[in-house]
Amino acid sequence: MDINNIMNALEAKHPGEKEYLQAVKEVLLSVGDVYNQHPEFEKARIIERMVEPNRIVTFRVTWIDDKGDVQTNLGYRVQFNNAIGPYKGGIRFHASVNLSILKFLGFEQTFKNALTTLPMGGAKGGSDFSPRGKSDREIMRFCQAFMLELWRNVGPDRDVPAGDIGVGGREVGYMYGMYKKLTEEHNGTFTGKGLDFGGSLIRPEATGFGAIYFVKDMLADKKDTIKGKTFAISGFGNVAWGAALKATELGGKVVTISGPDGYIYDPDGISGDKIDYMLELRASGNDIVAPYAEKYPNATFFPGRKPWEQKVDIACPCATQNELNGDDAKMLVDNGVQMVAEVSNMGCTPEAIDHFIETRTTYAPGKAVNAGGVATSGLEMSQNAMHLQWSAEEVDQKLHSIMDNIHEQCVKYGTEPDGYINYMKGANIAGFMKVANAMMGQGII
Repeated sequence: MDINNIMNALEAKHPGEKEYLQAVKEVLLSVGDVYNQHPEFEKARIIERMVEPNRIVTFRVTWIDDKGDVQTNLGYRVQFNNAIGPYKGGIRFHASVNLSILKFLGFEQTFKNALTTLPMGGAKGGSDFSPRGKSDREIMRFCQAFMLELWRNVGPDRDVPAGDIGVGGREVGYMYGMYKKLTEEHNGTFTGKGLDFGGSLIRPEATGFGAIYFVKDMLADKKDTIKGKTFAISGFGNVAWGAALKATELGGKVVTISGPDGYIYDPDGISGDKIDYMLELRASGNDIVAPYAEKYPNATFFPGRKPWEQKVDIACPCATQNELNGDDAKMLVDNGVQMVAEVSNMGCTPEAIDHFIETRTTYAPGKAVNAGGVATSGLEMSQNAMHLQWSAEEVDQKLHSIMDNIHEQCVKYGTEPDGYINYMKGANIAGFMKVANAMMGQGII
């Protein structure tokens, strides 16, 4: 495989799509050696087929705001790969949404879903609509207009969307309600639904819970535990909340959260009612964390800065892509960080990842660490198909088992001769091999 030729061809076809190109390059660099051991992959042009989405649906979303003015947004669904199961991946509502970001997320989702061992393909969707500052009625009208355009392209055995940034239980409920009205069917087409109409227990916490289970496995591999470890976490939404909740439950101390305005450092630890307050901050709609320091005077707010400058044992980026750069990585390593678990999708830049691997700092990528969210969505699909609901304990047990299995795959494919576990390489190879073998088994289609 000539990675340079493949990347040059992609860049020529998709100029300016930096997030998508970055994600593809990261995977190709990891799987090159194993790919070259399978000449049948080269003959079938597996890579060339795998890096292009199967289908992209783009549409206009027109809706009316509370003032009676007509508004227009763009909507997308990138159905990347369905070799191992129906397309599966979230919908993101945020002003920054564009095709490059959704293609990167769909590409990553393909391998993440493969790692869970559940039969789910990879997809992603969204719109440049931002729910911030909108009324409930405006959000409902937008969601209904969005679904009016998308509904023909989704279904329980075709494509199962979920939530993502800007899309929580409320938005999923509005979209699913419109889908149900249009199709006259009540099925498992969306995950992240309300508990009253097919949702799964612990789904809001699942991404954060699963991430901490993965951290626990990484520490166990070093004959260590979470108890007494300090955590730097970014973000303050559902993912960061779930991670803080589980890390604290297992004996760790979370000392940071962050938002677009800066970060909070709380040396006493973010636990108990402080974790509940994170949800209050998010629900306020202001998207800022500064009020935390006003409510808890022992905490300090650092405006316009990132939490990676603090000395901690474990760093968990939980906010968005490329939030931890090369300089941040150097600060963390210089301060003696033991491991970095990427909870956001592609949360670390290539420079940061290179530094972690060069310094033999334990680092694990989002496609492995944050797979608990989509894994629990897969469990929700199973519950819907069987027309039942499992208890929180049953879902949590299955989630824990899935994260243990993902860790085992990463260790299997990522252990290097010197004993260092390259989790990025391990995750990429494990996910790639499953998808590649499925594609080979189904012929040239």
